[in-house]
Amino acid sequence: MSQLINIGSLCIDYVYSVIEIAKVGETVASQSVSVFPGGKGLNQSIAAAKAGIKVEHFGAVGVDGSELVEFMQAAGVGVSNIVPLPGRTGHAVIQINSQGENSIVIAGGTNREIPQQTISNAIASAKGGGWILMQNETNDVGEIIHLASAAGCKVALNLAPVDAHAQSYNYALVDLLIVNELEAMAVSGRASLSEAFAHLITTYPDMNLVLTMGKEGLRYYQAEYRNSGELGAFEVGVVDETAAGDTFVGYLMAGLVAGQSLHNVLLEASAAGALATTRAGAAPAIPELNEVRELVAKQPLNA
Repeated sequence: MSQLINIGSLCIDYVYSVIEIAKVGETVASQSVSVFPGGKGLNQSIAAAKAGIKVEHFGAVGVDGSELVEFMQAAGVGVSNIVPLPGRTGHAVIQINSQGENSIVIAGGTNREIPQQTISNAIASAKGGGWILMQNETNDVGEIIHLASAAGCKVALNLAPVDAHAQSYNYALVDLLIVNELEAMAVSGRASLSEAFAHLITTYPDMNLVLTMGKEGLRYYQAEYRNSGELGAFEVGVVDETAAGDTFVGYLMAGLVAGQSLHNVLLEASAAGALATTRAGAAPAIPELNEVRELVAKQPLNA
């Protein structure tokens, strides 16, 4: 059985429910506070496992992160390559407003300290054609792209959150780039979504691209066929958008690892992301595969 290698982040999410997200200089009262397992890497590994593939997670936690590892293991993710380090596990402070929209602040913690040996082990596990997934919440992303490509791995990068390091990455070595609207404009240096999409697929014609647009659906580009397309969004009752993107990425990668085409896996990935918004929290909101397929059957979309 093929597997996904995820060099990914793990976080403790502190979630504050507010009527409106605090503006600059403003103090708002929280209606409730919850603590959830999270982090883009953790969420994506769990989503891929729920989608039915084998996932091995490579990462690091601090002295407060053992429950995250236990949670991932219970969800069916391989955790033997998550190393314990001194210090504090990465964490996030998340505001969720009454419309389900969020604002997130990330503290990297041990996610920015993944040892070189762990990285080398991950690349060795995917050597010769396996998929390596990364997010922009861990250390040495640019270096890993080079090493993984040189080892014959297929590289998927979810460029979130986008930062100054992102401008230095060699995207010509990336097989699949997954970005949202703001990330696409930031990395392309273009001021509009259409210009950003056009710039990326023209500059990197051998790189597959998925550009998510929330309620507007997504745009995609398939390098093999040099074609692009769009997909609408599923209509659901939104409670919390926190895990939507990560759930989408996990289900997308599961389909690709299983050998399906990018075009064919977008429907289930989009449905999974939509369902994740109907529940509170990050990882606990990720839906099961049967739920995803039920939504696809109820709301057919044309990809």
